[in-house]
Amino acid sequence: MASLAQQFTGLRCAPLSSSRLSKPFSFPKQQQTHNRPPTLLPIVSAVAISNAQTRERLKLKELFEEAYERCRTSPMEGVTFNVDDFHSAIEKYDFNSEIGTKVRGTVFCTDNGGALVDITAKSSAYLPLQEASIHRLKHVEEAGIVPGLKMDFVIIGENEVDDSLILSLKTMQYDLAWERCRQLQAEDVVVKGKVVGANKGGVVAVVEGLRGFVPFSQISSKTTAEELLDKELPLKFVEVDEEQARLVLSNRKAMQDSQAQLGIGSVVLGTVQSLKPYGAFVDIGGINGLLHVSQISHDRVADIATVLQPGDTLKVMILSHDRERSRVSLSTKKLEPTPGDMIRNPKLVFEKAEEMAQTFRQRIAQAEAMARADMLRFQPESGLSISSDGILGPLTSDLPAEGLDLSDVPKAEDADSE
Repeated sequence: MASLAQQFTGLRCAPLSSSRLSKPFSFPKQQQTHNRPPTLLPIVSAVAISNAQTRERLKLKELFEEAYERCRTSPMEGVTFNVDDFHSAIEKYDFNSEIGTKVRGTVFCTDNGGALVDITAKSSAYLPLQEASIHRLKHVEEAGIVPGLKMDFVIIGENEVDDSLILSLKTMQYDLAWERCRQLQAEDVVVKGKVVGANKGGVVAVVEGLRGFVPFSQISSKTTAEELLDKELPLKFVEVDEEQARLVLSNRKAMQDSQAQLGIGSVVLGTVQSLKPYGAFVDIGGINGLLHVSQISHDRVADIATVLQPGDTLKVMILSHDRERSRVSLSTKKLEPTPGDMIRNPKLVFEKAEEMAQTFRQRIAQAEAMARADMLRFQPESGLSISSDGILGPLTSDLPAEGLDLSDVPKAEDADSE
């Protein structure tokens, strides 16, 4: 428009008389001859545009004046959201930022120092790396904290620099860990604890993410703290006191519980710890048992290393158990379906281990029954008799005074075969 107006600056037009307007308009001959556009068309277009803009401005002005008048005289006309609704909404979304408050948040950014969390507050909150877990982490993503994760946090402080809140997951995990330890103590459960440190009185072991103390008096084996470092021990809870932050554990109690379950002829899973010229030491749930070279196979084993290696997992049978001296004798020889299988096909030995152990226990039971029968044959005055299943009991009237006829004692059979 501005360029169009400049074209007509200083342009003067003679007044139009009614006689001239009544005559039909005709273009000059020169313009008609050369088919040039009429010089009057731009003037008509400019006037039409100007009139349209003027009408639009007038219309907008009227609308603005009407809106202004409504705002001045009746500002809440047609509005359903009133002041009471506003206060109600504020109360509904009121945010409690007190320390110790549990909040729901969404992780939207992580870095080497922690994670930014949206908790629908006036400012974002931050989860430091050291507050992301009770375990040591190099990055929060090791604990599964990634952008988009929604979970509960607890407020533990406020950053004075930017008024952002400081969050923690470790605080909640500590509470859960103490509760878990109290449950395990009540159930008298044996747990595994990794030794991470020591002092003059004992060793420090981590259980359920908490550091507990194991006094040397509560360690079953005579080993040094350096030898126990980084090893896992079977432990039982002695004291769980969250208020005093005291967690006392016992390896001796756990070992007694485990040893009580080791019956002669039972099959257990073990891991080879070390090899000696006379045999292999095998860890069977925190107890070191000796698999003597003579108990590896019916065939002669010249070099143990050709059959076993440290770290090997194998099934062994308990031959004997000296609880006072904490010594356990093991055997894979008794588990061989045929002599030499432990050397040629150890996988078959482990597959048939329970079956072979059951046969061994039946033979032991039969031998014990025969031994007791022999004893009663020469001591009828004892007043005891032996039943068909090898159990001693009161002397019955049908038992001959001279003793028991051994031909009446049946062979031991698998209970599952009945």
